[in-house]
Amino acid sequence: MGVLNVTPDSFSDGGRFIAPDQAIAQVERMVAEGAGILDIGAESTRPGSRAVAPAEQIQRLQTILPRAVKLGAIVSIDTTSAEVARFALDAGAGIINDVSAGRDDPDMLPLAARRGTPVVLMHMLGRPRTMQADPRYDDVLAEVRQFLAGRLAAAAQAGLPRGKCIVDPGIGFGKRLEHNLALLAGVGKLACLGCPILVGPSRKRFIGELTGVQDASCRLGGTLAACIEAWRRGAAILRVHDVGPLAEALKVASAIRRADDERKPPACGAAGHD
Repeated sequence: MGVLNVTPDSFSDGGRFIAPDQAIAQVERMVAEGAGILDIGAESTRPGSRAVAPAEQIQRLQTILPRAVKLGAIVSIDTTSAEVARFALDAGAGIINDVSAGRDDPDMLPLAARRGTPVVLMHMLGRPRTMQADPRYDDVLAEVRQFLAGRLAAAAQAGLPRGKCIVDPGIGFGKRLEHNLALLAGVGKLACLGCPILVGPSRKRFIGELTGVQDASCRLGGTLAACIEAWRRGAAILRVHDVGPLAEALKVASAIRRADDERKPPACGAAGHD
């Protein structure tokens, strides 16, 4: 899943893709590099960010999103607003990525149910403006899993079946370094929810805390490591800014996994050397 932020204030690429031609050039690049999904958002959810009115989000999207749909990849709309999601679906988007998991807008889950649209339900502690103020958990993996189970129940109540839901533990959304690491290590334990798992560690602060790289756009190495470890543990969708390098890393990792699966154990009593 390639990320396209048509925003002036996203944490690592704010303002780069506001102009339609620049945005579409980036979409074309990500598709060519192997993105199967394009996640397009017009409202930053970085720590400390403020909400953007639906009308303004739609204004930012109205030229770019329909053109992106024509390029072949599935388009995901990154929004917590049902009004924005409805515009995007009408323009050809195929997934709703809601970081509030349907809590911000009571019309979101019913809209997805009526349209039969897959929805990403993400865990977030608090709101983007305050989520990093003082996040605390007794058991972050258990609490995130319980939250996601509750949101899956809410989706079902709205008429959206579990088969249309994707879960996201919300790396960086109301989490400290140790919380993010625990969630990445425990990705496989979310499989009991019965949904594909999306993980989005790309360029995030915890990588800088571990590596000392302060410039978010330079955190590629840490992003690749986090993504490959999440994939090894069962993540089905990896949300990244740098599609090409991750596609290459996954090809190599997949080849190694296949070789391991095909490897036959040596016969007992095989000749060896002292």
